[in-house]
Amino acid sequence: MEKETLKKIFEFLETKDKRKVPLLWKFSNGEPLTEDDLYIKGDWNLSDSNIETLPDNLHIEGDLFLQNSTIKSLPEGLKVGGHLVLNYTEIKKLPKRIKVKLDLDLSYTPIQYLPKGLKIG
Repeated sequence: MEKETLKKIFEFLETKDKRKVPLLWKFSNGEPLTEDDLYIKGDWNLSDSNIETLPDNLHIEGDLFLQNSTIKSLPEGLKVGGHLVLNYTEIKKLPKRIKVKLDLDLSYTPIQYLPKGLKIG
């Protein structure tokens, strides 16, 4: 489906049905993001996706799964209320202001150093 067609569908759903336009679509297509867009209620599974970046100040209430994705770096101000799973990604370092409430899984990543002051749990 063409980008313009999808844009019209999302605009219709947002206007008529009060549904939010998906964050990933807005971010990938250069659409402006609101503070509300950056707050994800629940888990977000981007495993095996072709995403390379995420927006700054993203807050995931639940778990964030990125294993086997093509992501290259994590955004500044990332907050994860549950588990952050980065297995088999190419991420080389964690941002300084990252917060993870539960577990951080770095298995099979090239990360060699953790940021000073990192707190997990």
